[in-house]
Amino acid sequence: IFCGCGGLSLGFQNAGFNIIKAFDNWDKAIDIYNCNFNHNAELIDVYDLTSEYLKSFMPDVIIGGPPCQDYSSAGKQDETQGRANLTLRFAELVCQVNSEWFVMENVDRILKSHTLPKAINLFKSAGYGLTQVVLDSSFCGVPQIRKRFFLIGHKNDIDDFLTSSLYANLSSKRTTIRDYLGNEFRTEYYYRHPRSYARRGIFSIDEPSPTIRGVNRPIPPGYTIHSGDATTDLSKVRPLTTLERARIQTF
Repeated sequence: IFCGCGGLSLGFQNAGFNIIKAFDNWDKAIDIYNCNFNHNAELIDVYDLTSEYLKSFMPDVIIGGPPCQDYSSAGKQDETQGRANLTLRFAELVCQVNSEWFVMENVDRILKSHTLPKAINLFKSAGYGLTQVVLDSSFCGVPQIRKRFFLIGHKNDIDDFLTSSLYANLSSKRTTIRDYLGNEFRTEYYYRHPRSYARRGIFSIDEPSPTIRGVNRPIPPGYTIHSGDATTDLSKVRPLTTLERARIQTF
């Protein structure tokens, strides 16, 4: 549910799971998804998706990443915008289908939301034991510092049943861009536009990328070197292309 272009599905498929169906309300994501998987992704609004229809697939696990914009530091952080309710809709469907397992992913700021406790109450009332963790992708083989919240439920289990296993399998060091892509970018340094000029904007491929955002900008004229910048020589620096930033996200 909320399959997007298939990141969670690919992870589960690579781990040996048989994905049987996927759903999203974004046509472009569905088009890409169906080019890359053998099972079908269906274009549907989650409020039109019924538990009876989901039960027909007899799923052992329901996975999904409800939209994060209402929680994200890159968004408005306003739960009245409506997308936060989609987290509750995900919880309702899981509880109604009563699958043995579920996995829900979101930004780590959901921990500060008013919506997450409501979803947890739904899951607990339905008899799920819950494991909650925040994982940094740079310790999971991805060359990007990106923190994500995971809520994993298992019917009739104790809470925190999986916590120690998840933390035990993290890398002892962060993955750098060079670790993952070698010299594919043919630059040692790149510019990532900061949210404010109180922050650094120049990074090295010998460190993990900061969180990739949907847009980037060229180096502004008169850019002032920040004390944290990876180099002071702007002639060695360029912004990354859209494809390069997608590569950091492991596309």
